[in-house]
Amino acid sequence: MKTLIRLFSITLLLVTATVSAQQDPEIFEKFESKFYTIDGYKINVEVLGSGDPIFFLPGGPGNSHDYMQGNFGQYYKTNTVVFFDWLGRGKSDDAKDASEYSVEADVALMEKLRILLKYDKISLVGHSYGTVPAQAYAIQYKDHVDKMVLINGFHSGAMWQANCDSYNHYAKTHFPEKWKQVDSLRELGYVSSQEPLKTVYGNFPTKYIYYHNTSLKQNAPKYKHRGWANDVYTSIIGRDGDFDVSGSMINQDYRQQLKDVKAKTLIVAGRYDGVSTPEFAVQYKIFMPQAQFEMFEQSGHNPYLEEPEKFFNLFNTFMNE
Repeated sequence: MKTLIRLFSITLLLVTATVSAQQDPEIFEKFESKFYTIDGYKINVEVLGSGDPIFFLPGGPGNSHDYMQGNFGQYYKTNTVVFFDWLGRGKSDDAKDASEYSVEADVALMEKLRILLKYDKISLVGHSYGTVPAQAYAIQYKDHVDKMVLINGFHSGAMWQANCDSYNHYAKTHFPEKWKQVDSLRELGYVSSQEPLKTVYGNFPTKYIYYHNTSLKQNAPKYKHRGWANDVYTSIIGRDGDFDVSGSMINQDYRQQLKDVKAKTLIVAGRYDGVSTPEFAVQYKIFMPQAQFEMFEQSGHNPYLEEPEKFFNLFNTFMNE
């Protein structure tokens, strides 16, 4: 009887988390920044709750932690949730030299945080670029990862490049008038991180790219924050990263190692994702056959926003199995 009551209580709590996740505009006020000095830099870490720890890893690379906190912060009710800003992002210090920004450095910071916070095992939830250090960590530190959720991610630098090529083909064929401006600037030698190409390229419609439903918006904090760090993006992806991926990202390739990951893994993809396209996302079924793979048929790059009921029911079931 006690077991049934406990199960009912857990179920009720999870339903509450499902309904309120990414719907509480005050979630940011529940967290407090604590700054840890790591390798001479102050790193912003925000921890809340009790129970098994989950590290939430935002995308970009260049995003701060806040959008993941806005969508997953409510899980402090069932777990210890850990949100942090990698070096050069959000509230954390900038590096003295941009060469310090890399996938490898992000992975190293995760391990130092795990040790500092005195966790034996952690679960990882990564979105977009956040799936990259998540996979690298799960491969390198197999015995310290319990569960891993990869949301609209990338298994290699080659996949990142292929998706850039796919996006550019889509933009060129669907918006030829705009693409003429891109071609003109490219012919003049501009790369994607330079103005005015950066602005022109960034003004393509997001439908079928980031959002299938373009009316949706991320839950954002009211306080002033640095949500994006472009220097980090260009360092890790490359100065011309929207066309020619370089930086440390191009050297990442987990395809042959994913089958050996010990962590129980859930992989989520969006049918209309133009960033992590289904053509390459479904390859996870081959490279990581032991993982659970779920395609969201009404989503772009953000299934937790576009199909929240389905997503959070799936997420809750997976995290509590």
